[in-house]
Amino acid sequence: MTLGTRFTELFGVRHPVVCGGMTGVGTAELIAAVAEAGGLGFLTALTQPSPEALAKEISRCRDMTDQPFGVNLTILPSIDPIPYDEYRDAAIESGITLFETAGRSPEPHMAAFRAAGAKVIHKCVSVRHAVKAERLGVDAVSIDGFECAGHPGEDDIGGLVLIPVTTAALSIPVIASGGIADARGLVAALALGADAVNMGTRFVATKEAAVHENVKRQIVANDERSTNVVFRKFRNTARVAKNAVSDAVIDIEARPDSTFDDIAELVSGKRGRTRVLAEGNMDDGLWWAGQSQGLIHDVPSCRELIERIVAEACDLITNRLVPAVRTAG
Repeated sequence: MTLGTRFTELFGVRHPVVCGGMTGVGTAELIAAVAEAGGLGFLTALTQPSPEALAKEISRCRDMTDQPFGVNLTILPSIDPIPYDEYRDAAIESGITLFETAGRSPEPHMAAFRAAGAKVIHKCVSVRHAVKAERLGVDAVSIDGFECAGHPGEDDIGGLVLIPVTTAALSIPVIASGGIADARGLVAALALGADAVNMGTRFVATKEAAVHENVKRQIVANDERSTNVVFRKFRNTARVAKNAVSDAVIDIEARPDSTFDDIAELVSGKRGRTRVLAEGNMDDGLWWAGQSQGLIHDVPSCRELIERIVAEACDLITNRLVPAVRTAG
């Protein structure tokens, strides 16, 4: 049982379910499992310490699956220069033809992607950026509602509005992202005009995700209120899990004289990846999680998760929505 959409046809996968790039999480074990289950997953380039390491991770993933998967390239400001072009070229030279870009505009990379015959999904948080991405020639757009983990932008538009506004403005496939973790979210996204869904937090709470078991158990224990929105003062808004560190960051940001230097050590990405994701010290660093935690109640395999979501979505459409249609009189 499956749901065929423009997305599944364009990207050659069985199910309209995406596991987008997640730094520190998007490794071969998880992405291969998503691919084997019929979804589309993206290795996160910058999880790897070098372009050479990315090439090795792509090879590892290929050893685990012969199904389609891609590479995420997230382009963000950084203190130390990141060789984005080298990561991109390492992926292309490894035969990757599916890319997910995020952060800044993919424009500087589009010529190289096109020369390689690659398809590109660009992740956006606003309609205006989605429209620009379509003009640049991307093949699909992933649109993040305010519910999402990570960086939802500064407009605070939830998915129930942002998804249909975006699909109405574009002619290319749209992937709905933010607050989606089950069949109801998939059906709702399709009804809002999307062609697939992207899930992040939900895939962290799977057996194959290479994070500490404490992280997975915490996601299950948390509810929809268990997030904090940080960095708003610095116009780099981010949604993270609520814990002692993110509470402290909010308190520091509330001080009129505070600067980013006052929180830099607390919010270090390396600290979060090491102390939380790897070691399971849940109150010792920032870690990403969305409001969809309130919808997550177990830690299945990727296959169990995707097959369950698709089967339940088909059942919802067939046995709940279709019978609800009545003719007048």
